[in-house]
This record gives sequence, structure tokens and C-alpha cells, in this order.
Amino acid sequence: MYEEWKQCVERAWDDRSTLADGTVRAAVGAVVAEMDAGRLRAAEPVDPEQSLWRVNEWVKKAVILYFSLQPMRTMRAGELEWYDKMDLKHGYEELGVRAVPHAVARYGAYIAPGAILMPSYVNIGAYVGEGTMVDTWATVGSCAQIGRRVHLSGGAGIGGVLEPVQAAPVIIEDDCFIGSRAIVVEGAHVCREAVLGSNTVITGSTHVIDVTGPEPVTCKGYVPPRAVVVPGSYRRRFPAGEYDVACALIIGRRKESTDKKTSLNDALRDFGVSA
Repeated sequence: MYEEWKQCVERAWDDRSTLADGTVRAAVGAVVAEMDAGRLRAAEPVDPEQSLWRVNEWVKKAVILYFSLQPMRTMRAGELEWYDKMDLKHGYEELGVRAVPHAVARYGAYIAPGAILMPSYVNIGAYVGEGTMVDTWATVGSCAQIGRRVHLSGGAGIGGVLEPVQAAPVIIEDDCFIGSRAIVVEGAHVCREAVLGSNTVITGSTHVIDVTGPEPVTCKGYVPPRAVVVPGSYRRRFPAGEYDVACALIIGRRKESTDKKTSLNDALRDFGVSA
């Protein structure tokens, strides 16, 4: 069935006039429904041990096409009013999800059992794993992939991406801790059990510098497993002079042998990371 839907989506992507075909419209709607149920994902792990993921471009195309199929309409909740074309997610009790007022998730986002949504926002196409907490005023952007037992602290911003369709969404793997007001955008990848301190910014081009050894080791837009990361800066020369440029510093590692929650507390205490 997925292969048939994929063919319909690809045909509609190349020729939008085919969206008038009921079969094509049904296929697009079915893809979004499968994303809502967590059976289809915009990106999925192919080798969790190696943190290797595959982007499902055709699924992202279906999300974009779905927008064009939905009519604008007025939505009301008492005195509150909105004007939009996307439905909201419902049935949290049946899903086993705790959703605190005013948590909002759009239809097409998957929220796994045991997840907790504080007053927050989860956009269409996102995936939020079991036992994860999306804390107050945190946002999970379109198609972002959040693993199990992750804590997105207050005000954390997880960016979304729909276009270009080949672009990887933000990935936060299992058991990560994302500190208050931290930002992860532009397809950045945070591997399992990593800790980002408060106000850390990771973009696709951010220099993530490991300073735990005798020489700095730099990668871009990627946080390795169990890394403890804080905001930093480095000097860079420009035509007008030398200036400090924001980066992220790996200052330590969480221990594999320690319980996850204890390990988190140890990381915050031992390395002085603000939550």
C-alpha cells in the first residue's frame, strides 16, 4: 500500500493538477493519517547504534501537498478564535498522552504513549517518542524527530523543515536532555543521551568543538552520543577585524554505566551546566 501511495504522491508533486483525482487526494490524506499514528515518519533510523537515519522525501512531499488540499476555516474555543486550514490532534486520553492546557499539537504529528505535553506546540509531521516531556513553551517543528525519554526544557526550540524535501529534519535521539532556551535547527542531529546546556544553539553549520582532549576536535551541526555541551565562542577574522563567533563546546561525557536520570544530574553538577 505504501508503494501505491508513494507513486500517487510523486505524481502529484510533479503535476499538481492530479490533486483533482480522488485517488491521489486519498493517498495524500492516508500518508498524513499514518504519520499521525506513528507508522510513517519523515525520517527514520536505519542503524540506531551508528545514529544513521534515512529521510523519507516522499512523506515530506505528502505533508506539503496536504496543506494545499485543506480549506481555510474558522475554529473557536469559547471566546478564542483562529483561522487556519489544519486540524488539531485529539484523543489524548486514548493515546495515553498527558496534555496540559494550553498544549497544542497539529493533526499529522505523532505523540507516543507516556509523553507529556506542557503548554507547548508540536507541528505536523513531528514525531515525539515514549516518555518524552515537551516542557512549557517548548516547540517541536514540522517533521522534527524526538526520541524516547527526551526532556525538552522550558522554551527549547526544535526547528522544523518541509522544503527542500531532501533536507534532513532535526533529530533528537533517545534519552537526551535539551536545556532551557536551547535551540536546535536546520537539520542538526543530537545523538542519544547527549545533554545541551541552557541557551546552547545548534544549527546545521554550528561548530561543535570537543575541548576535552589536548587538541580541539570540530564537527558541524552534530552532537555525538552522551556529549555534555555548553554555549561557547571562537575568534574568527573578517575583513573588518576579528570577532567572536558563537559555537558549542563539548566539555564532557555522560557515563554509560550510570542510570540515565542520575547521569543527567551528575552531568549538570560535575560540569556546571545550567538546565
